[in-house]
Amino acid sequence: MTRYGYFLSSEEFTPRELLDQARMAEQAGFEALAISDHFHPWNDQQGESGFVWSVIGALSQVTSLPVTTLVTCPTVRMHPVVNAQAAATSATLLDGGFRFGVGTGEALNEHVTGGAWPDAPARMHMLEEALQIIRKLFTGERVTHRGPHYTVENARLYTLPGEPPPLYVSGFGPQAAALAGRIGDGFVTMQPDADLVAGFRRGGGGDKPVLGGLKVCWDTDRERAIDTVHRLWPNEQLPGELAQVLPTPEHIEQASSLVRRETVAAAGTFGDDPEEHVRAIRAYAEADFDEVYVAQIGPDQQQFFDAYRSKVLPALQGAA
Repeated sequence: MTRYGYFLSSEEFTPRELLDQARMAEQAGFEALAISDHFHPWNDQQGESGFVWSVIGALSQVTSLPVTTLVTCPTVRMHPVVNAQAAATSATLLDGGFRFGVGTGEALNEHVTGGAWPDAPARMHMLEEALQIIRKLFTGERVTHRGPHYTVENARLYTLPGEPPPLYVSGFGPQAAALAGRIGDGFVTMQPDADLVAGFRRGGGGDKPVLGGLKVCWDTDRERAIDTVHRLWPNEQLPGELAQVLPTPEHIEQASSLVRRETVAAAGTFGDDPEEHVRAIRAYAEADFDEVYVAQIGPDQQQFFDAYRSKVLPALQGAA
């Protein structure tokens, strides 16, 4: 049975707003939370980017829902040892309800420490080595490691949950799906692509969970909703690897200026027709996803949660 969660957008909302949204999501009937981990927003219109580990600590005090990072890059901006400590502490605070979604990241967030941004194959090798280190640290044993990308000296985690948090690996192509199947406890991908899910399962994923998500804009005025998304999230329609390799929000904005309003309108879910929202979300269940996370773009969060509580979630759960 597919589980429906709410996605907390760290790039668009302040930490306090995210806490309010988490409370509203639980009251509306969402079953889980996901949260993005960024150093920068995609553009200045979004305008926020709080430190995700502080927000997760606060979430543990205001909601009983499980929380997943979608996703953290545990390879460049913060050493895998520090990421392991952050994840273990989060899992302890959330009483086991934390899942560590990880991926190979974007230059936008990771180049800020001054290092060169590796190509995709190198980033996948770094991710694999980072997860080896993190898994060792989750055992509570003292870890020393010397590998091609990382050195660890006498590291041990003393604050650990009863069970280590699962590591869900993000990917958007066949190679990444196969890697997730081989090294992950689950798979994260944003499009309802049944072929990609099948590749993950063939690559060793088996019946491990698959997570995805989408951004919508619930609004009584459909055209206004399209304008809101075109203003705030045109980067969602950037092609190829641009989102992974452009280094600053200004560069993302320059590329996004080529994204036409018509392109946004054709790709998203807008307005206040519950059936349109149900169809968009149900596509993930039909593509064999286990969890789907929905993000509401724009300021009118209460209207969104009211509609989903009364109209959208009952329709989805009733069809499950």
